[in-house]
Amino acid sequence: MEQRRLGDSGLRVSRMALGTMSWGIETDADEAASQLVAFVDAGGTLVDTANVYAEGECERLLGSLVGDLVPRSQVLIATKSAARAGEGPFGGGASRGALLAALDDSLRRLGVDHIDLWQVHAWDPAVPIEETMSALDMAVHSGRVRYVGVSNYAGWQLATAASLQHLPARLVSAQMEYSLLERGIERELLPAAQQHGVGILPWAPLGRGVLTGKYRSGTPADSRGASNRLAPYVEHHRTERAARIVQAVVTAADGLGTSPLAVALAWVRDRPGVVAPVLGARDTGQLTGCLAAEELTLPPAIRAALDDVSDIEFGYPETRLG
Repeated sequence: MEQRRLGDSGLRVSRMALGTMSWGIETDADEAASQLVAFVDAGGTLVDTANVYAEGECERLLGSLVGDLVPRSQVLIATKSAARAGEGPFGGGASRGALLAALDDSLRRLGVDHIDLWQVHAWDPAVPIEETMSALDMAVHSGRVRYVGVSNYAGWQLATAASLQHLPARLVSAQMEYSLLERGIERELLPAAQQHGVGILPWAPLGRGVLTGKYRSGTPADSRGASNRLAPYVEHHRTERAARIVQAVVTAADGLGTSPLAVALAWVRDRPGVVAPVLGARDTGQLTGCLAAEELTLPPAIRAALDDVSDIEFGYPETRLG
């Protein structure tokens, strides 16, 4: 698998990342082990998790596999903290105390002495951004973290955070929802990221599964759309606009002799500023289909057609005339 630099840093990562949000819930330990082996065998290196996935079970599961199943030296572990505020004296969320306590908990669950990429999971309006960023500084200076990033930030939030960070704890990544169905980051977040040397790690690169085409004629019984817990997550992208985009993806896949999944992944993988889409497969079969997209590069004409059908509106102040 091709390797790319993460933002303006010296860290090189595989241009596809393995997401683990379903581990410990929809994906059991045996299946998780199978996924990890398949990913590493394909040349993948970046594995993404979070302290809130399966209430910490996801990190524990990943930690049980790294070292025993695959060498620690072959895996770059990325995790996230501060997805939501909590109780306690530190105020929870993205306060310095809460973040550093969460980091120690993640290290313990993962069974490692450092995390390769530590990301603030969400902006916390109740905490000064200077305090949040100071936690990242402390984590890097202590040796517990090698690189730092953020997730689900708005453009101005990313620019503010990045302007506060300097070597060795400068921001190198922003993990954001980005796909043919969700291009909102192109308005302000993506330009801010490029200005500050921050690489994009797209989550839900398949439009929460909708871009695979599986929902065109209904809701498969074994899909996330049929799950009481995840149905609202999928329904977000089941719109008339999405249907037009999915049809264009299916048409492109038919013409190229490949799958809609591969077309959608190849499109987002090669967008400006993108480093590695995060693949959230439930089983090894789904992951294998995603990894097959590594061999696909979209012809310019097809890329342009997909750009057009999924285009979003830009206006003031993104495009100023005169």
